[in-house]
Parts: sequence; C-alpha cells; structure tokens
Amino acid sequence: MNKIADHDSHRSLIKSTSILSVGTLSSRLLGFIRDIIVAKFLGTGLRADAFFVASKIPNLFRDLVGEGAMNAAIVPVLCEYKEKADQKAFWEFNSVLLALALIVLSAITIVGIFFAPIIVRVIAPGFMADPLKFALTIHLTRFMFPYLVFIGLTAYSMGVLFTFRSFAVPAFSPCLLNIAMIAGALIYSRTMQDPVLGLAVGVLLGGVLQLLVQCWPLASLGMSYAWPKTLHHPGAIKIGRLLIPRILGGGVYQLSVLIDTFCASLSAIVGEGGISAIYYANRIIQVPMGIFGVAMASALLPTLSGLVQRNEVHSFKRTIIFFIENIFFVMCPSMVILILFAEPMIRIFFERGEFGAYSTMISSSALAYYALGLFSFGGIKILVSAFYALHDTKTPAKVAALCLMINATLNFILMHPLKVGGIALASAFAGTVDFIILFYILNKRLGQFNGGLFQYFAKVFIASALSGVAAFSLWQYLHIHEIARFVTAGLAGVGVYQWLCMAFRIEQAQKIWGWLGNIRHGH
Repeated sequence: MNKIADHDSHRSLIKSTSILSVGTLSSRLLGFIRDIIVAKFLGTGLRADAFFVASKIPNLFRDLVGEGAMNAAIVPVLCEYKEKADQKAFWEFNSVLLALALIVLSAITIVGIFFAPIIVRVIAPGFMADPLKFALTIHLTRFMFPYLVFIGLTAYSMGVLFTFRSFAVPAFSPCLLNIAMIAGALIYSRTMQDPVLGLAVGVLLGGVLQLLVQCWPLASLGMSYAWPKTLHHPGAIKIGRLLIPRILGGGVYQLSVLIDTFCASLSAIVGEGGISAIYYANRIIQVPMGIFGVAMASALLPTLSGLVQRNEVHSFKRTIIFFIENIFFVMCPSMVILILFAEPMIRIFFERGEFGAYSTMISSSALAYYALGLFSFGGIKILVSAFYALHDTKTPAKVAALCLMINATLNFILMHPLKVGGIALASAFAGTVDFIILFYILNKRLGQFNGGLFQYFAKVFIASALSGVAAFSLWQYLHIHEIARFVTAGLAGVGVYQWLCMAFRIEQAQKIWGWLGNIRHGH
C-alpha cells in the first residue's frame, strides 16, 4: 500500500514539477532574449554594471521577505491551516498575512529609497571611483525599489496557490517581467533614449503585471479579503517564529551575494566589467537551476509539509531521495557541458554590439567556475525544502553562515590569481560544502536513508564525464557554422549520456526511453 501511495505521490510531484518546469523554461527563454538585448545595448560597460547592481538591491530584500519567506515559513503553516481550519478561518488568516506583508514591504521600500546612496556605497564601493556610474546606480536603485512591493505580494500570492497545488499561473507569471523588460529596452532604444531607463521601467511594469495575474486564480479558489480588525493572529506569530531564522539564513546567503558584488566592483583587482560578467554567467547557470532545481523544490515543499503533518516518515525519506536522484541526473551532465563549452556558449548567446571579445572572456571564465557547483546548488534546494517542511529553519541558516565565511575567505584569496573566475569558484566550493553538511545532518536525523545514493551518483558522474568528452571531441572535429557545431555536439552528448545511463541501468534513463517508445508507437 505504501509503495502505491509513494508511486502516486511521485507521479503527482512529477506532474507539478513539469508544470513549473515548462513555465520556468518559458521564462528562461524569454530571459535569454532579454539578456541578449541587454548585452547588445549595454555589454559589460558602465551602464550594465549600474543596472545590475541597482536591480540586485530590491531583489536581495525580495528573497528575504518575499519568495524566501514563502518557501520557509508561509507554505508549511498555510498547509497546516488548510488541513485543520475551516475555509472562513483560513481566508481570515490570509487577510492578516496580506496586510502584514503590505506594511513590511512598503516600509522597506521607503527606507531603501531614502538610504539608496549609502546602500550603493556599501555594496559596490568600487563605483565611487567613477562619479557617473555611482550617480546612475543610485538613480536606478531609487526608481526600481518599489518593485519589491509588487514582487513580494506576488510571492505571497504564489504561496497561497502552491498550498492548493495550483502551479500554472505562478509558473508562467515570471514571463511577464521579461516581456516588459524587452519591450522597455526596445522602445527606449528606438526613441533614441538610454535603453537602461527602458529596462528600469520594464522592471516596475513587470512587477505590477505579475501581481495582477495572480488575482484570477486566487478568486477562483474562493479567496475573500477584508482588512483585518487586528494583526495579532496565532498563525502569523508562528510564521514569524519560523521566519526570523529564515531571514537570518537568507541574510547569510544575501551577504554572500553582496560580498561577490563587493569584490566584483573592485575593477583594479578583477578588471572592468566584473559585475556584468558574474550576471551573464549566472543567467546561464540559472537555466538548469530554474527549470529543474527551483521547480522541483517548489513542487516538493507542499508535499513534504503534508507528509510531515501525517507523520509519514518513510514516504518523506523516499520522496527526498527520489528528487535528489533527479537533481543529480540533470545537473551532472549540465555541469560538464557548461565547463567544456563555457566560451562558445557565451559567444553564441551574447557576443554582439557592445558585448565584445573581452566581455566573452571574463563571462566564460565565471561560467566555467560557477558550473563546478551546479549539482550542489540544485541539491541544496531539495534539502532546504526538507528542513523547512520539518519546520526547521535554523539548521540551514547555521550551515549557510559557516559557508558564508568559507565563501568570503576564498573570494579574497582567489580573486587575485583568477580575477572574476575566482569569485565564481569560491561560490561553487562553498555551495558544495553546504550541500554535504546539510545531507549529513538530514541523513543522521531521519535515520540512514542514503542507501545506494553514492553508487547512483558515481554512475551518473561517469556517464556525464564520458558524454562530455564525446561532445567536445565532436565539437573540435566539426568545421561548420558555430551554432550548428554547438547544437550537433550538444545533441550527440545527450544521446551518448542517455545510452550510457541505460547501460548503467539508471531508472530515470529507462523511464525516458519508455516515454520515447510510447511516442514512437503513438501511445
């Protein structure tokens, strides 16, 4: 019976993940188009660095009190209330949460706009050497800070929809941000104004649109809203208790991001365009991370929270292992391909207009080193979801604090010999340490549940390495247009990887082969 329940649970999770993955893939594709346009107009120059730092600031706060809060505290508690409370009480609780979110987000935005010059000085001290870059960053920061309110409320709305296993609108709504930014950049460039201003307008418009599209599915679920008579609610207090460690843990992660930005702004050490290089490299890294890592974690959290509520420990452990295996299956070959093809990928996607050979060189260096931690970055998403489902937000925060110190230390050691690549390598190493420690703690807490996982990882890694070598060898042998070369080598690598995984009897590969067989036979 448990096996059947687990099987059904896994099928449901795969369906939810598929919806989120397709939505994320759509958003990432639009994001690539947006980044190609940004690279063409801004390259890795002054305006690019200013825009990336300015947009990073509200996004840091968004993760702390927006999407990060949703994952850590809001979804598990909402799942609990949905299971135990009646519908009226559930929506009254949501009204309290929405009011609190609006108050907190508005307050942070007002403070952020007022203290923008100080924030920019702290985050990017290297910008003060260039008054034009410094002034532009402050202006863009103040203009885009209200985005925090819109995206924070959007994240809260997504949390409610996730609680009801409604994934479609949350999955596709990020596409609106990319569409708005693309439109803004193109319109402003055609009217002979600075495209960076168009991007900033697009950010705000995208935030508004993302929030508005959540309203219809929430209304269809029966959501009713009235300003609460009191903000004091036991559920809100419980979320607050879970949220404080999450904010501290998220703050640790954001400190890591800020240290990377701080170091990358020191152009005298890492060279010009370091912040932009990190951004473009991260955009490629975030494709497999968003399509698989983030999508899996988002679909996983409500299910794990439900299993905890029902005290189904065996299913809880099986579900975690199932998803870690899937992360390994996707991220290991992605890691190998990104390392081997870093330079041609950056050149194909971004090298045009203001984005020249130097921009390609520094961005591909960052990409190759970031890729070393790809499977760890994805694995962390799964393990942190498990801790959050257990209502434990302290352990991930403590581990993140340790890894912050490792990351910061390695940043200052590696940025001298490896330039911007050293900043990326420090993040990859710290992420790997984070994953190993979290896995060890969870394995110890739940009782040995890692049987066969290391053997599985070894087989996937060997298959990934061999398929990467095959793809790169073909790349060097072919003498055709670079895009055709890349596509051909990539498809060959995928084919070799699938064949090797079938030979190693890896379950995911066997399922893919069966699915392809059904398509061939029209089933």
